[in-house]
Amino acid sequence: MKHKVTGEGIGPEVAAATQRILDAAGVSIDWEVVEGRAENPSETGQYVQEAAVESVRRNRVALKGPMATAVAEGAPSINVGLRKALDLFANLRPVKNLPGVKSRYENVDVVIVRENTEDLYSGLEHEVVPGVVESLKIITERASTRIARFAFEYARRRGRKKIHAIHKANIMKMGDGLFLKSVRRVAEEHPSIEYKELIVDNACMQMVLDPQQFDLLLLPNLYGDVMSDLAAGLVGGLGVVPSANIGDEVAMFEAVHGTAPDIAGYGLANPTALLMSAALMLEHLSERSAALRIQEALECVYREGKRLTPDVGGTATTAEFTDAVIAALQTS
Repeated sequence: MKHKVTGEGIGPEVAAATQRILDAAGVSIDWEVVEGRAENPSETGQYVQEAAVESVRRNRVALKGPMATAVAEGAPSINVGLRKALDLFANLRPVKNLPGVKSRYENVDVVIVRENTEDLYSGLEHEVVPGVVESLKIITERASTRIARFAFEYARRRGRKKIHAIHKANIMKMGDGLFLKSVRRVAEEHPSIEYKELIVDNACMQMVLDPQQFDLLLLPNLYGDVMSDLAAGLVGGLGVVPSANIGDEVAMFEAVHGTAPDIAGYGLANPTALLMSAALMLEHLSERSAALRIQEALECVYREGKRLTPDVGGTATTAEFTDAVIAALQTS
């Protein structure tokens, strides 16, 4: 079956490597490549390219490369803009050790499910008076219930046995309290899944002390952003974990490790995160066999450790790493 997929904002080196591996896995994809960042946003007021939004809506699936966002100034996040425009309400981050990647822990296998559309990321802030800025945190019953249903259904389908809802309802009794009340109602509909709650600061400490105690974490937007990166750090960083943004109608899979302009053009970039995200995309497209073969080939290359890129302790180029994954695919 041939799939039409939007390729959005993809860095050319990691994208080319990922596309080569998908081709080698026998998956037929017709790529529609677009740019997510609008041209001349200061003139139009539009920061997200409408053509990119329409492409994803039309194709219903997108693979997105990393994008940089200015800190404390400049344009709003294009990543957040795309999630809002496409109503990609669920951010999914499976975090698991890759063989051969040095990390502080072994046998980490936790899934982060993060509400993706509201909370402090609503972007509602203004200057009250000079030197005083007010940012509004938005929590709704609708969004909280929707992400809870996504998390519990995901856990049911994937055999996950336990969900922790992460919050700060001891302080934000109304906002985070509404989130918890919404999640509790959904939890009651799934008695076979163990349900627990943790205050976010304690959850961070517990994650560092013993990540194996967690199975699936369910979080509002800001806490989910923080804890998903924390979890990635336990297995080697954002360069070795995938990410997906999923809505009712469309889904966007992406590498979230940021850009690396210092090595652009040198053939040293590591495509692992984008490739793992592409494997998630293949599962979404019902190409599960190809997704499993790619994951197995990737793990084989990491386990052997002979053709790894410099960021994970090797000396291989992007092309050499890609060739090794393809060779492993062909012998699987």
